[in-house]
Formats: sequence, structure tokens, C-alpha cells
Amino acid sequence: MNGTNEQLLSTVRTYVTEIFTQQFKPELVFHSLSHTEDVVEACSYMADHYQLTEEDRLILMIAAWFHDTGYYDGSGQGHEERSIRLATDFLNNQDLDEKIIQRVSSAIIATRMPQSPVSQVEKILSDADLYHLATKDFKARSSLLKQEREWMLGQDIPKREWRKNNVAFLDTHKYFTTYGQQNLEPKKLENLKSLRKKKDRKEDEEGQENLQEAFPYIYGEVQKEDQKSADKNTERGVQTMFRTTSNNHFELSSLADGKANIMISVNAIIISVVLTILLTRLPYYPEYILPTIALMATCLGAMIFAILATRPSVNSGVFNEDDIRAKKTNLLFFGNFHQMKLEEYEWGMNELLKDREYLYNSMIKDIYFLGVVLAKKYKLLRISYTIFMFGLILSVIAFVIGFMAGGGNSGSLIDY
Repeated sequence: MNGTNEQLLSTVRTYVTEIFTQQFKPELVFHSLSHTEDVVEACSYMADHYQLTEEDRLILMIAAWFHDTGYYDGSGQGHEERSIRLATDFLNNQDLDEKIIQRVSSAIIATRMPQSPVSQVEKILSDADLYHLATKDFKARSSLLKQEREWMLGQDIPKREWRKNNVAFLDTHKYFTTYGQQNLEPKKLENLKSLRKKKDRKEDEEGQENLQEAFPYIYGEVQKEDQKSADKNTERGVQTMFRTTSNNHFELSSLADGKANIMISVNAIIISVVLTILLTRLPYYPEYILPTIALMATCLGAMIFAILATRPSVNSGVFNEDDIRAKKTNLLFFGNFHQMKLEEYEWGMNELLKDREYLYNSMIKDIYFLGVVLAKKYKLLRISYTIFMFGLILSVIAFVIGFMAGGGNSGSLIDY
């Protein structure tokens, strides 16, 4: 995907993330940012599988990000139309081609139940939206959906009724892409088979108390399963947070490098023009010496700080066994291991993966130091742009003063 489309998708992701974090109600535990990110990931995988064209991939990814944003008002009814309105307003502000906006809208509306996709892009998005039906955490996802639906309806849904509806839905649902039919359908049927085997249980509070009293061990196991499910959801939230934060840091770093590259290129052009043309004519126009020096100093200063902003810094790249046991080194950053032997690095990573606390602390450190580097980059870039802005203004003023001091008829430096 080219740089322009990647930049657009980055903007889309930031915009949609803000909608979920600022406008969505916390009771929407299923149609959340996590679900949208899972759909986007599934779309990206299937887009690679089908080797979609640049335009089709862009449409698919934009539609995947926006397809559930219409839940912002807490109602599922008509959420596709609200999602389309949000996407259309946003994409119009990005001056995107009307044909692309229309195809994004068609892809979103195709996810409405019952799904009705026509194009390949619509089929991929429809299958990605229900990708979870073929995953191992289908039970946990179904529980979240039940919790969300109960909140929307304002009443509890009996487990027997919920299970019956799930069985009916899975029994009639079909994937549209050949990838879904070959890879997802068999796993979905396994979940359907498991769902049909479940026995009905009493759901009222009195029944649970009787169960606890008569079978304390079994009740304890049920509680453990519920706790495991809650822990798994928390774990997914933590992983999503780390993934989103890291991606944001990397994108900000890329933006900073792009800004620095612009500054370096512009000033390099100005300096080359001054060196090749202006300097040879200064002996004939002494009144332009100081303005030219000011312009050169401005360009050189701006370039220096822009280069410093992109100048790489690498650590020693060596750690030892004591560092790992003391949990002092971050193995997720290449600068800490690039000079180590493969065997030593494999051992260190295995130790890291065994210790959940060490792993999370390493990820936290990685994000922190990425932030430190980003702060340094943007500080240097700010200095560079400030020097360029004020230096350019002063240089232009100096050239005007020099021109007026020369009587206004000294000719042109370049045309001499």
C-alpha cells in the first residue's frame, strides 16, 4: 500500500479510536474497539490471501474501521446507516473520490443482518465481522454479546433462550468467501456441535445458592471458569492497549521523520542555490552580503536540528545472564541484543516469556522509551522549524533593506 493510503488509514484509525473511547458507552462490551480491531485484522489477513488491488484493500480497511461506529448512541437498530454517515462525512473532508466513498458505504451496509454481500470486498468484510464464530473464544464473545443485548433491552435473557437462538443462528449462517468456507466453516461447526451438547441449567439466584450448598466443589469450579473468562477479557484489553499504543508511537515517529526529511530537503535546495549562484555575484553587490549570510545560517541551523531529530542512536547490544535474572534488560528493543549470539538471545526470550510480569514490564519500558525518543525528536523538530521560520523572515527583511540601501537599481543577483 502506498504512503498516501497508509496515511489515510492511519487518520481513519485515529478518528475511529476517538469515537470509541469518547462517545461509546461502557456497557457496549461486545461492539467495542477491540471487536473492530479484530475485524480489521481479519480483513487485512484475507486481503493478503486474495491479493486485493490497492483500491480494493483501501476500501475494505476503511469499511472495517467504520462498520460498527454507528453503535455510538447505544442502539443497534439502524447502526449501519449511522456508520455510513460518519464514514461519508469523514471521507468527504479527506477529499476522497466519490466512487470510493460509495463502495465503502456499500461494504458497510452489506454487513446488516441478514448479510447480503455482492462484491469480493463486501464478502470479506461480512466474513470478518463474524470471524469470531469460528474461534476458540466464541463462548466468551457470546457471553459479552448477551450482556450487551440485555443492557440494550433492559431485561435479562434466559440462558436457554440465548443458547437456542445461538444454535439457530449458527445453523443457518454461511460464510461467503472461499477462505471462510474452507477454513472458518469447519471450526464454526465445532462450536455449534459443542453448543448443542450443553445441558440447561437453572439460572435464578436461589438455584445457584442451592447448588453451592449441595455441591460446593462444583460451584467453586463454575466460579473459577467465570473468573478465567473475566481474566481472559482483561488480558485481551491489555493486549489491545499495548498494540494500539505501540502503533501510535511508531506512526508518530514516522511522521516526525517525514517532517525532518522535508526540512532537510528544502534547506539543502536553498543552500545549493546560494552556493552556486549568489556567492559568485556578491563582490558586485556588497549590500547583500549580510542578508546572504543570514539566509545561509538559517538554512544550516534548521538542517542541523532536523538531522539531529533523525540521527539514530544504538546501545551496546549486549546483555548477560544476571541482567535477565534481575529483570534489568528489555529484550524487545533491538539495541539491547543486536550483538548477542542467537542461542543467548533465545534463552533470554524464553526466560522473558515464562515470566508474565517481566514480559509486561518490558512492554511498558518499550513504550516509555519510545515516548522519550519521540519527545526528543519533536523538540528538535520544533527548534528546526522555528529557526527556519524566523530566520527566513529576517533574511527576507535583510534582503529588502539591502535592496533599498543599494538604491533599488543595483540589478538582480541572479540575472547578473
